[in-house]
Amino acid sequence: MELQYGICKVAVAQLRAEPSDRAEISTQLLFGDHVEIIEKTEKWWRIKNAYDGYEGWMDFKQLDNVQADVWDKLDNYKHLTPASLNNTVIGPDGSAYYLSPGSNLPLYQDGYCYLGDEKFKVEFNPGTVSPSTKEDLITTATFFQNVPYLWGGKNLYGIDCSGFMQIVFKLNGIKLKRDAWQQAEQGSVVDFLQEVEPGDVAFFDNDEGRITHVGMMLNATEIIHASGKVRIDKMDNQGIYNAELGRYTHKLRIIKRFA
Repeated sequence: MELQYGICKVAVAQLRAEPSDRAEISTQLLFGDHVEIIEKTEKWWRIKNAYDGYEGWMDFKQLDNVQADVWDKLDNYKHLTPASLNNTVIGPDGSAYYLSPGSNLPLYQDGYCYLGDEKFKVEFNPGTVSPSTKEDLITTATFFQNVPYLWGGKNLYGIDCSGFMQIVFKLNGIKLKRDAWQQAEQGSVVDFLQEVEPGDVAFFDNDEGRITHVGMMLNATEIIHASGKVRIDKMDNQGIYNAELGRYTHKLRIIKRFA
């Protein structure tokens, strides 16, 4: 099949493991995410997300076509929806789209962004992709506090642990991969918990040694992570201690620094 391209034209689109409404949600696309179209069936298209290389199946009606000459420009996005609640864009028909933080604003210029041939009015001040401080990382992460946990989620109404980290760092100009084990292969190692700085990222493994969880250190004794909801818990050399449950819930494997 000739290589084709698309762009997500809804606020949130589910990316599934199989071409079925009953299939597991593996991740999500946000408004403005651009993709390669790998395979097509009558309803479902298998795509590859340009941002993190993640593949999955989605309803083709949630995509607009993108011409090849526009594709390269989309990789160099500079404007995002910020960590706020009032991220509204108005479509060509006058209807509103309510965007989650970290959504792209493709080809943004003079208060408008563009998806294919359609023009959207941006009714907020966009965030810009630029280097951020450790304080910026913490401010962004705590904005998501109490967002409910959702396997595969990446938005304000449901997010998983690695999706949480990916969006927080995207909003601060740092690209992370999608899954916790992939993110653990990035960054530089922090050797001791006492050397932790705000914004460092801790990874946790299961009994088989597989990395299954991730969260951001607020300091050497506290972590913010998505577990049931985005929450702040105590942390030590053993791992995360949940005071509500009265026990450790995640075993520390490694700490990495990305900023």
